[in-house]
Amino acid sequence: MDTSAAQDRAHERARERFVAPLAAAVGAEAAELGRVAEEVALAYHESGQEPDFEVRTADFATDPFFVCADRYWRRRFADSPSAHTALACGRWIAAHTTPGCRSAVREQWTLGNGFINRAHIETREQLDDAARAVTGDPGAADLALTVLLYHAGKLRANFAFDELNAVLTTSALAVAAGRRRDDPVVLALRAFAAFGSRALTAEHARDLLERAWSAPQRSRHVVDVCLNGLAFSVPFDGQGALLRRLAQEAVDAHPENHMFRFRLATAHHLCADHDEALAHVDAALALLADHGTFSRDLLLEQYLVKRDAIQEARLRAAREAEHEARWRRQEAANADLERAMHRSSVRAVELVAVFTSAIAFAVGSLQVTLSGTLKLRDRLWLLTALGAGLSLFALLIVGGTWLITRRRTRR
Repeated sequence: MDTSAAQDRAHERARERFVAPLAAAVGAEAAELGRVAEEVALAYHESGQEPDFEVRTADFATDPFFVCADRYWRRRFADSPSAHTALACGRWIAAHTTPGCRSAVREQWTLGNGFINRAHIETREQLDDAARAVTGDPGAADLALTVLLYHAGKLRANFAFDELNAVLTTSALAVAAGRRRDDPVVLALRAFAAFGSRALTAEHARDLLERAWSAPQRSRHVVDVCLNGLAFSVPFDGQGALLRRLAQEAVDAHPENHMFRFRLATAHHLCADHDEALAHVDAALALLADHGTFSRDLLLEQYLVKRDAIQEARLRAAREAEHEARWRRQEAANADLERAMHRSSVRAVELVAVFTSAIAFAVGSLQVTLSGTLKLRDRLWLLTALGAGLSLFALLIVGGTWLITRRRTRR
């Protein structure tokens, strides 16, 4: 009886120390909510206790309990970025989250902490040990999925496309995950790996992307991974247009998401639509300023690098357009000059033909007039025939020249 009372008092003190401040932070401003959640998470971590409250949402803006648990597990992963920590996290998720938010919490913590701890990559043997550790557990598939997503988050952050594909399809963890391998987030990660791999085809990657994108239970993380894979894909025909269409859908569904806006800027950049790309990357920067995420500095650097690339491409396109216009003007001027020279040559030929005929007529008429014993009437007929013949010769030269040059001009 005394032991039970002591446990009740200890539980009450723990509740007053940990849970009460979180409950009081409900409805607080984001900065205050985050401060309280961080303090409670640190207290849990230093005491060696895991949070013992229930998480009902995956909302960073309004749920201090979720934010506290997120900060706690971030510290746990930082201390030991291993598959065993992922297993412990998976068991906590199974015990302390409601079914409605469980998948969102799992994806947030595994992919997010995988990105943070991307420098620590476990061997296939260590992953196999983790797979054996969940064997026989009632929630074995979910636990295996948690560890699988955590390791996949590391490989994704390191752009290890082929290794990521192998882990997701052939590892013992993938086998242990069973039917959960068909979850949209796993399909999205497989699409990411296929888009970046030079051993897999773009058609295979697009099939996986379509399956993940069209899934009824598609989450925000699934959208992010799909767009990420398209943005970093080995180039293929239609890449920019496909990314632009899907990123626009994501922005329409999540207008306040800076990452989706950034992906849309990347799509317009790939499509050489530099003004739209610049507008969307500036919108992403503005949205990022309103989000106090731990990775804001890293994302800010990434967005600014992309903005510089868009600006450079925009200036280069403007210079190329100017050079193109100048080249076309020069080409038109050269064509005008060529036509003028051609006309001059034709007129010169015609003029030579006329003058030749005139000179021939003059010489011939003088010979007829000044020599011979023909009568005047015969001389006149002879001069007329000579003039007609030379005129016909000149007309044939002029007409033939006109006909030839007319056909060339048409071509």
